[in-house]
Amino acid sequence: MEKKTCQIKGLKIAYVLQGQGDKYCVIAHGWGTNIETMMGVYEQVKKNYRVLLYDAPGFGQSDDPKEVWGTEDYADFLKDLCDYFEIDKADFIGHSFGGKTLTIFAVKYPDLVRRLVLIDASGVLPKRGLDYYFKVYSFKFLKKVYLFFHRGQGRDKALEGFYKKFGSDDYQASQGIMRKTFVKVVNESTEAYFPKISQPTLLIWGRQDEATPLWMGKVFEEKIPDVGLVELNGGHYSYVDDYGTFSAVIGSFLKD
Repeated sequence: MEKKTCQIKGLKIAYVLQGQGDKYCVIAHGWGTNIETMMGVYEQVKKNYRVLLYDAPGFGQSDDPKEVWGTEDYADFLKDLCDYFEIDKADFIGHSFGGKTLTIFAVKYPDLVRRLVLIDASGVLPKRGLDYYFKVYSFKFLKKVYLFFHRGQGRDKALEGFYKKFGSDDYQASQGIMRKTFVKVVNESTEAYFPKISQPTLLIWGRQDEATPLWMGKVFEEKIPDVGLVELNGGHYSYVDDYGTFSAVIGSFLKD
């Protein structure tokens, strides 16, 4: 799928806008990843929505922020992105840090959000150290997701494509501004926003998630007023690990 680019806040932003229907769905990827990792989600909603996926600033083919950003800055950026595409109402789906961003976005801009789907979201402060969480947002997860959604090419060809797209240069780019941004956002809790989320919210969580463990999902469930939690048989990329169940669950929740 070919990406296009636009200018938001003086940054070049890569995006994909495709699908059918008169409703919008916006999909936000997690930390250290990009549009490609969310293609399995896109496949589940494209028949009923115009779907917007984007590489968040600092990731994929988008520019780095010009200064250190926090989670709220990413939420405000998403508002600017929606304004650019004249999206005045949408369903929003976020994985990991994308989900964390949406917990702020839904509260600051409630009129834009019809429903929320948060998949293995961050936002609850972890009990482990920073070095651990650098590892769990690492290369091996992105590689796993890429190989899953390109499995029809054969493993050798898929690996070749993966390393061309997401080799060590992309991860070494987590230096400078993005490393400082990571340190800032990973230490930010968004729990205070949870009780203020007014939209119907679906939580999808992997039982074996080690990056944002299931106990974090239960904190979301306890504090968000209109919420349901579905546990999948998988890890931090539960929508990949248990794709069949994920597909059925999200299809039911987003069915009008």
